[in-house]
Amino acid sequence: MSKRELKNISPQEAWKVMNDDPRALLVDIRSSMEYLFVGHPRGAVHVAWIDEPEWKVNPDFTTEIRKLILGGVVQSGEISSAPVMLICRSGKRSVEAGNQLIADGMTNVYNVTQGFEGDLDDNHHRSTQGGWRYENLPWEQC
Repeated sequence: MSKRELKNISPQEAWKVMNDDPRALLVDIRSSMEYLFVGHPRGAVHVAWIDEPEWKVNPDFTTEIRKLILGGVVQSGEISSAPVMLICRSGKRSVEAGNQLIADGMTNVYNVTQGFEGDLDDNHHRSTQGGWRYENLPWEQC
């Protein structure tokens, strides 16, 4: 796997990285409303990929992430840094956001598979078959 490729990581693996590497950054990329009212992983920072009221991709997303990882080393035109793990609701928006970070020269970028709530089950409920909350990892809400 190339350094310039989005890597997948499970919620459990992401929690382990957060505890093992003090430089690691877990970024919740969901909307502000999702982050505040649905809840978010404990220790995550919030940088929305798409947010209200326009529901357009955040044009400053990469810049905001770079500010969070100040001190990242630039080598050969690439930004190599601490692990940056992106989480959304079910692990789909975080793929888009992660690929944008990779395209903008960042390395060591991860997509948290299953996201915070996981996919819908047969009853159209989330958090019943995968995701951060389903795995009983620490989370909080406002």
